[in-house]
Amino acid sequence: MVGHREGNSVRNETTTGTARPPIGGSLAYLLLNLPFGIAGFVLLVTLGAVGVSTAIVWVGVPVGALAVLCARGGARLERARIRAQLGVVIPHPYRPLPDGGQRKRWAARLRDSATWRDAAYLLLLFPFGIVQFTVVVTTWSVSLGLLTLPIFYRYLPDGAYYFPGYDLRWITVDSAVAALPWAALGVLFGAVAVAVTRGLATGHATFARALLGPSAGRQREAEGAWHAVPTAAPVAG
Repeated sequence: MVGHREGNSVRNETTTGTARPPIGGSLAYLLLNLPFGIAGFVLLVTLGAVGVSTAIVWVGVPVGALAVLCARGGARLERARIRAQLGVVIPHPYRPLPDGGQRKRWAARLRDSATWRDAAYLLLLFPFGIVQFTVVVTTWSVSLGLLTLPIFYRYLPDGAYYFPGYDLRWITVDSAVAALPWAALGVLFGAVAVAVTRGLATGHATFARALLGPSAGRQREAEGAWHAVPTAAPVAG
């Protein structure tokens, strides 16, 4: 019965998403990838190092088990974030746990490739988050800075904006009229920032589907289990 439910879930819950993820959700998701990546990387590396180094005295066994649970829990959180902020549904990829004692169930968790793909995703989220955070903050900062230049230039030292710097004044913006061309350039940078943000979000969703979604073999197993379940006969009377 458990295998039937799991197979039905993987079969019916398709990996779908909008062709263009929402810009607000994409921006929030990409900015949050850095803190989530740091937390996941530190947690898994710490638990893994402690578990391996203390496994000889059996202390590492529960620590390693905690690392496995954290990897799966973090992956579930990531699927929920991707669904809520990017509009992409990623089915749970896990094989059903067997009946019996905890030893069999833990052995099944460790043999399931989805567990190790969860851990790999959480470890890679850290470097990916650094790149995504840097690109998003840079593009949006330049865009917003240029757009608001007609307003804030007067609050700068000497009431003017100097490009590229205060000591090297190739261009001077000291009036609203002089700032208007830069504001127009800010609109162009804004369009670039939107495209870059959506492109990064779409690429990350593809990456997440590859690691957090069910493998091709798991999908075939689930579909086979679904087709193998006989249709219930009607109850007479």
